[in-house]
Amino acid sequence: MSNEDNSNETVNESEEAASPAVEANESAPNAAGNAISKVLELKESNPKVFFGGIGGLVLVILIVSMMGGGGGSKHLPVSKMVNLSIGQTYSLKGVNSYDPMATIRLVAVPGSMAAYDEGEDEDGANSCKHMPQGTKVKLVQVQDASGMGKSAEVEIVSGDCAGRKGWTTANNLK
Repeated sequence: MSNEDNSNETVNESEEAASPAVEANESAPNAAGNAISKVLELKESNPKVFFGGIGGLVLVILIVSMMGGGGGSKHLPVSKMVNLSIGQTYSLKGVNSYDPMATIRLVAVPGSMAAYDEGEDEDGANSCKHMPQGTKVKLVQVQDASGMGKSAEVEIVSGDCAGRKGWTTANNLK
């Protein structure tokens, strides 16, 4: 046998091996076309079964999507309201902050919100408006703040501002 005969035999063998793959690739669109034609034929011959099947499929998808994950016991952190009693000592803790260096703002009037930040005065008159978290305070009084929860008047017990009073939301007391 010559080299040409060997190469011809190799080409013929590779064509035979490739032909089932080519047939499978050509039959895949035909199978999809056949399935679609059978579904459309079912729609024409028995519409109740066709639309019932679609409704059942939609119902199964809806049930699976509503099941959710479950399983894990991860819950969002929730601030717990402390039972406040006048005269008790509490610590200031910002409920909306994870930063340990965040400060809690004390205001002069309950429920008021500052439209701007005045900054710190050089003489220290405003230095007690922004207190660090963990500052010990004594509860003086509690008042409803027109739909915003409760406001608490506190007197600062520790630090340079001891004896000064201000208002904060009751959620900031722990």
